Amino acid sequence: MTTLHLHLLSDSTGETLENIAKAALAQFDGVQTVRHFWPMVRSETHMDRVITDIAQNPGLVVYTLVNADHRARLETHCRALNLPMVAALDPITTALSNLLGQKAKARPGSQHILDDAYFARVDAIHFTIAHDDGLGADDWEQADIVLAGVSRTSKTPTSIYLANRGYKTANIPIVPESPPPAHLYHLKAPLVVGLITNADRLIQIRRNRLLSLNQSPETAYVDHAVVAKELAFARRIFADNNWPVIDMTRRSIEEAAAAIVTLHKERSSAL
Repeated sequence: MTTLHLHLLSDSTGETLENIAKAALAQFDGVQTVRHFWPMVRSETHMDRVITDIAQNPGLVVYTLVNADHRARLETHCRALNLPMVAALDPITTALSNLLGQKAKARPGSQHILDDAYFARVDAIHFTIAHDDGLGADDWEQADIVLAGVSRTSKTPTSIYLANRGYKTANIPIVPESPPPAHLYHLKAPLVVGLITNADRLIQIRRNRLLSLNQSPETAYVDHAVVAKELAFARRIFADNNWPVIDMTRRSIEEAAAAIVTLHKERSSAL
């Protein structure tokens, strides 16, 4: 197991850096990452602490700093320590500058300005939380996306991820003993998507859930025949209503959300 000290520096929230680092590290196995996260680096004092930590824990330095003095100081110290460093946004910023014929503005965190998109995202998060696990059935028509699936098919985390992308998302459990309200099948505005997974994988997830709650892991909830019946019931509903289906067996939340967003955009452009 290789140990990597990864220093992430930003003069804003650091959200962009975290996503870049996560995507890059996913390409490598056998790496134990010690993350040193430094958001909102905007003062000399703060930079002093960062540089001291880098010297004590040498590794890869990845940064998004628009302040020229801070950048120069960091780069000088990294070169003196012979450490690799990456200015994460420089290539795309330079390409845009050349293409647009404009010099980039040195504005820390300007992507986080409180614009209409920000408030739409907040509204989406509030809506999604209020419509989790079948709640708020009277308002489902106001959703952008409705996710349906049996228990433990990642409906809630996928909904929250979509909400952070600005999509009002409701999620609805599919339970053979308690079918969803009839008006689910007559929704017009939202895209309704069915979530499924492999029975064996679903049983494993459910069993782990029961164990985490200190409950018996041997109940009908994890019985293979019962689970297979649940999944067949859900598949039949999805097919009868011609809803697109996402198989969550080998998909991460991010991958599933990306596929759902693509479906939503395709549907919107066709309307």
